[in-house]
Amino acid sequence: MEDGIALWIHVTPRARRDAVGGTHGDALRVAVKAPPVDGKANAACVRLLAAAFDVPRSAVDLAPDARGRRKRVRIAGDRGRLEARHEALATAR
Repeated sequence: MEDGIALWIHVTPRARRDAVGGTHGDALRVAVKAPPVDGKANAACVRLLAAAFDVPRSAVDLAPDARGRRKRVRIAGDRGRLEARHEALATAR
């Protein structure tokens, strides 16, 4: 089933390491080493989320003009599998 999911992420640019896990309020925490300049942090978020959810980058939809730390992301794929992975990532520390 190709429904996919939509979720909020909270991005920390210029982090020490790239990581997905835990929550910040109702958002999934995403840390990227890339700076928030010229879309570099957004591109890093797409790559990192694609790897974390085991989907191709093209399945991760983040508006290229998304600004700020809180962003809405859509990930295409099997809804059940993606929701289970989201739950596992959200509870990881």
